[in-house]
Amino acid sequence: MAAGWPEKSDQELLALIQGGSHPAFAELVERHTTRFYRLAYRYVQNRETAEDLVQDAFLRLWENPATWQPERNSKFTTWFYRIVVNLCLDWQKKKRPIPLDEDMPLADERESADEAMIRIQEQRILEKEIAALPERQRTALNLCFDEGLSNQEAAEAMGVNLKALQSLIMRAKTTLKERMKAYL
Repeated sequence: MAAGWPEKSDQELLALIQGGSHPAFAELVERHTTRFYRLAYRYVQNRETAEDLVQDAFLRLWENPATWQPERNSKFTTWFYRIVVNLCLDWQKKKRPIPLDEDMPLADERESADEAMIRIQEQRILEKEIAALPERQRTALNLCFDEGLSNQEAAEAMGVNLKALQSLIMRAKTTLKERMKAYL
């Protein structure tokens, strides 16, 4: 860059840009890119998009420097903030594909509606069959699996020894397996 550019004001650089000065434009871009990038990033939350929007704003200034009218615009940065904000707002309004998160799996691993209905139906049948079990078997299953008690805690709650509880659970599981075969 030519000596003396950093000492020039934004308004002086803009006057030179209106005359076609590439070095003046380069100085203005270098001087303000970081500030306008931070602003754009706060709107779009994407590094590449923010960079593109700021680049587009500066490109518009280069292609049509007469849009800066010193008699109407007191300060370059105030005027250029408005340009960047407008570009960001326009970008937000446009319908565009949502960029995928790099960590996002591409396969949809959620169950389908059919699978969900089958699972719900199977759960209802299982609950119906559990309700049909003898009371002590049903109680053993409920305490261990629904309430999360350990086998020892469930045995104590039922007033039986550990072996008796394990026997109740085993008989309940065997009965449920047999009954569920009829539905498959």
